[in-house]
Amino acid sequence: MSDALIVVTLLLVAASATAAVVQRDPARQALVLSVLGVVLAALFTVLQAPDVGLSQLAVGAALTPLLIMLSVRRIRRRRTPDEDGTR
Repeated sequence: MSDALIVVTLLLVAASATAAVVQRDPARQALVLSVLGVVLAALFTVLQAPDVGLSQLAVGAALTPLLIMLSVRRIRRRRTPDEDGTR
């Protein structure tokens, strides 16, 4: 049972990592990266490393995607024209 659970979580990791790579929009990439972080945290928990899983959950599923989303938002806001039509 344990080996099957490891294989399933590894397949989920591979699928979510592939989904993150094929996304073209940075905002969607950040969301899929968050899902990848949750799946990796589950994998670490299955592999009996709950402390690493909790760290991955905090950093990989929450903090990193949040920083990416904030950066994308700031870049997109700077690229919009001002009130006078100039950049």
